[in-house]
Amino acid sequence: VHLVESGGGLVQPGGSLTLSCVASGSISDIKYGMGWYREAPGRECELVSQIRRDGTPRYVDSVKGRFTISQNDAKNTVHLQMNSLKPEDTAVYTCVADTVMCNRNFGYWGQGTQVTVSS
Repeated sequence: VHLVESGGGLVQPGGSLTLSCVASGSISDIKYGMGWYREAPGRECELVSQIRRDGTPRYVDSVKGRFTISQNDAKNTVHLQMNSLKPEDTAVYTCVADTVMCNRNFGYWGQGTQVTVSS
């Protein structure tokens, strides 16, 4: 399984960005679901959001009400709509599949995309 992210960039506080992740290869190997981790200097790696194969979403408390995760019908693409962005959302966001551990030895990982929230 190969994951490729897009959509990161620089945005002002209060702005919006949408991240996308396309999975290719043996999609059927993804059993649980896909999601997004984020990592920033001096902060712990954080599982921001996940979406199960049945469409059930999960969010970390700090993004509830601001971020929305979705997947397409083919379940090979996930989007993370991020609204009301804050400077503390600044991080490298990495698409993952079939993992709830912030460890690249488990599950599938993309390369990551930088999100910077700054005026």
